[in-house]
Amino acid sequence: MNALPMNNVRYFVFDIESVADGELVSRLRYPGEGLSAADAIARYRAELMAKYETDFIPYTFQVPLSLAIAKVTQDFRLADLVALDEPHFRPHIVTENFWRGWDKYGRPTLVSFNGRSFDLPLLELAAFRYGLSVPGWFNLAAKAYDQPRNRYNLEAHIDLQELLTNFGCTRFTGGLNLAANLLGKPGKMDVQGHMVQDLYNEQKLTEINDYCRCDVLDTYFVFLRSRVLVGQLTLEQEQVRIAEIKAWLEERADARAYRLYLDRWGDWSNPWPS
Repeated sequence: MNALPMNNVRYFVFDIESVADGELVSRLRYPGEGLSAADAIARYRAELMAKYETDFIPYTFQVPLSLAIAKVTQDFRLADLVALDEPHFRPHIVTENFWRGWDKYGRPTLVSFNGRSFDLPLLELAAFRYGLSVPGWFNLAAKAYDQPRNRYNLEAHIDLQELLTNFGCTRFTGGLNLAANLLGKPGKMDVQGHMVQDLYNEQKLTEINDYCRCDVLDTYFVFLRSRVLVGQLTLEQEQVRIAEIKAWLEERADARAYRLYLDRWGDWSNPWPS
């Protein structure tokens, strides 16, 4: 389970945690009022909560803070799990490292849960904001259906939520938390997505990164089961991969994120006779 050469990495299983750009919120939502970044964010969150019963600020007002990637091989083994720009958490560097890394590793298939609606639009807008060129992702010279951004291009991006809902034909109520729990995995633990802004305000950046890593682990296990679903892995092969990753985590249990994940580890309840 040591790090493998770049050309052996076939998938990037990833997740992002983001925070609001308070100065942008202040300037656009409350022009001329002189609100501080913190006050503007607090006011916008209160307005959202009153109207929608959620205080999550739209991604267009956010920047990526924590981004974790599981590098996965062609045969669905975990090669490595990294958090970009740790421990500095600079949004422009996180964004650059993601897009440059995707190119450097030969443009592996991206794997996410609801990344089509949030993670990738956020990363595209961040590239726009920071003046980064990502021509390989847009690939404007290709036919529309071959461009990586095409919703149905599963060679470029597998959004597991879209897979499980037939590209949005149904709502996946419960999200990644539910999908992971169906497999006995922890899902949401002490930190949840709506808490990230408050953790950032308290400068608890390590906790945010740990949460992001755990989400990636959940996504990886959902990805493995999805490969059983579509016929690229047998159930027996999936269980071997799961045993391998558990051993990998146990070897690294001095890391807080992995220790937390192992503490909440559960095994899938197999209904089939052995």
